[in-house]
Amino acid sequence: MPEPLKNMFNARTVDALAQATQQEYPPFDRERFTAHVFDAEWEGRELKQRIRHLATLLGEFLPAEYPAALAILRRVVVHLTEQGFEKMVFPDFVEVYGVDDWETSIPALEYFTQFMSAEFAIRPFLLRDLDRTMAQMLAWAHHPHEDVRRLATEGCRPRLPWGMAIPALKADPARILPILEILKDDPSETVRRSVANNLNDISKDHPALVVSTLQRWQTDREEIRALTRHALRTLIKQGDPGALALLGHADEVAVAVQNLRVSPVQVPLEGKVTFSFEIVSLANVAQDLIIDYVVYLQRANGKQTPKVFKLSKRTLQPGETIQFTRTHSFRPITTRRYYPGPHAIEPQVNGKTFGRVEFALIAQD
Repeated sequence: MPEPLKNMFNARTVDALAQATQQEYPPFDRERFTAHVFDAEWEGRELKQRIRHLATLLGEFLPAEYPAALAILRRVVVHLTEQGFEKMVFPDFVEVYGVDDWETSIPALEYFTQFMSAEFAIRPFLLRDLDRTMAQMLAWAHHPHEDVRRLATEGCRPRLPWGMAIPALKADPARILPILEILKDDPSETVRRSVANNLNDISKDHPALVVSTLQRWQTDREEIRALTRHALRTLIKQGDPGALALLGHADEVAVAVQNLRVSPVQVPLEGKVTFSFEIVSLANVAQDLIIDYVVYLQRANGKQTPKVFKLSKRTLQPGETIQFTRTHSFRPITTRRYYPGPHAIEPQVNGKTFGRVEFALIAQD
């Protein structure tokens, strides 16, 4: 099992931060800072809590004047060449101490995002002054550095995971679209993928807008086709007819699903379930299929909620039968927790579900 991201913030990486800060600001009390970092609550802090704890402490050990402290940190960050995600503390410092100083903070985020994304730190500025900040992000869409261009689209995602919600952009994404129009043909795949992520967020509230936008963008360039596929992933799982048609898939398919089985029927928490089924063609022409499966998860309130998982893309020939077997793990992850009780699995083909098989998660003694 991969090591938790929060463990990237450890004695070695914190000491590197402290050394670099002391180098650029000799009055910085490195030993005392480190002692305050690893306080009695450190082990219980999760990833974002550790980042916030470090950012807050930097403010306490640096000059009280925000611009002066920020100037020091702009010099510090260049020393940490061996660190990656750990540099999230720099844009977080801006979020903690700089929300009331737009003129100083926005250039700082433009600078820090070139070392580690400022997509979370920009959110409070969107909440405070949407017009001004979105105008800045539109300007960033023309920036020569690809990480700043990525901030222009990633930072204004309406449903950014782990980020503050921006209700105004969820309700009306019109301000976002000019940024995406500029960046859809960006030479950086990372930026184009962020455009797709933003569109996928928008599709959860405005599906028709996303489909019509992507229809307008279509060319024979593979980069646009790849962006389209990634942007439509939620709508495809939902069986949206416009999204399916845009990718060349029919929303109505002539198939039968048979021999759906699951084993075991009682699965211990953190265990695995294996399911299998067959898809049989009922058509006299080839059919392009997007094959997923739906797991109905028991929630803490006793209700079940569906979660769609990708399985395969296949072309089914006339009269052909294809078989699938998949093992699904119930080991908890950062974004999902499992609860004991009844569950179910349904195969899904081009957005339509076929059959249902029940099983149960059981608590371990």
